[in-house]
Amino acid sequence: MIPLMNLDRQYANLQEKLDAAALKVLHSGNYILGEEVTEFEKEFAAYCGVKYAVGVGNGTDALVIALQACGVKAGDEVITCAMSFFATAEAVGVVGAKPVFVDCTKDTYLIDVDAIEEKITDKTKAIIPIHLYGQCANMDKVREIAKKHNLMVIEDAAQAAGAEYNGKKAGSLGDVGCFSFFPTKNLGCAGDGGIITTDNEEIYKQCLALRVHGSGLNGLFTYGKRKNIEVSEEKVDFNGNLPKYYNFVLGHNSRLDALQAALLRVKLPHLEEWNETRRKYAEEYNEKINNPVILKPVCKNENLHIYYVYVIVTEKRDELRDAMKEAGIATGVYFPVPLHLQRVFEDLGYKAGDMPNAEYLAAHSLAIPMFAELTEEERKKVIDVINNFEG
Repeated sequence: MIPLMNLDRQYANLQEKLDAAALKVLHSGNYILGEEVTEFEKEFAAYCGVKYAVGVGNGTDALVIALQACGVKAGDEVITCAMSFFATAEAVGVVGAKPVFVDCTKDTYLIDVDAIEEKITDKTKAIIPIHLYGQCANMDKVREIAKKHNLMVIEDAAQAAGAEYNGKKAGSLGDVGCFSFFPTKNLGCAGDGGIITTDNEEIYKQCLALRVHGSGLNGLFTYGKRKNIEVSEEKVDFNGNLPKYYNFVLGHNSRLDALQAALLRVKLPHLEEWNETRRKYAEEYNEKINNPVILKPVCKNENLHIYYVYVIVTEKRDELRDAMKEAGIATGVYFPVPLHLQRVFEDLGYKAGDMPNAEYLAAHSLAIPMFAELTEEERKKVIDVINNFEG
């Protein structure tokens, strides 16, 4: 079976370094935050071209904490795209706000920026553009709208580590960027992990507080921001106790493990090479897949795509998927239900037909094998099976 994604091959290529990094952490006895996390945060921030990064437990927590640090709360509205993984909208709901959906475009499947402004109300607090499949949204237009209406921009870059828009990395294009290090991502750890990026020191300090129960001096700072009062760190007497036992706001228990950070530090220097290899394979697919019933992905000129997944679209999606399975080729659907039609959001009043592009994509898209270790023989087989498919 040709896998859709493969983690074994990447591990085998880096096994000696990854094993050494893991053993170093295990022998250190320091498993929560600490030097490995601090150093990875610095390295990832530098990679993205931002001042700050905050490692957290996973990509969903990154979104939740970022929303809270941006002041989003119960009663607010947040505009995002109907085509994404559930966590994008889930995070909005978790903080008590209302997700407001707009459609994706027909060609790139990214948020339709021309549909955003009509959804803005006096309750709108933020926009979450999603860099879907590894390609950045139209951030010039998103920022223009946000500036006009005084809204925060929170990038959902869970699928876009290393992607670029007009020469700038994902995670540096809004007020905050949120990443996932789920194992299958282009930069993945050996479990759950996530990170928040920003150039805003106030947001950074609030994220630091929120990942550890709203405690310590950063918790005090966050308390002051929420109460709109000035607080003085010098006047806080912890009476010889650790600041982490003094809580000022409700937060989370969401920290990037030292072990995961150590593994990510080994992988990060290889990310550009892996992404370039994915682009090379995507170009091969683009050039050699010639079946007229297949629509191939579109990459905008301003974007440097990292192809977290390579998604094709066809009216005969299910038949093609069966044919590929029979040929020993794994595929995936990203995603089978658009967010506005998820049962959990039925009270928002959306119905089938409200987001026609997202609904069409959900019913007709198919991800085919894409990872840096994919062999020439495997790629040729994928291309041949697709080209020979008649439905």
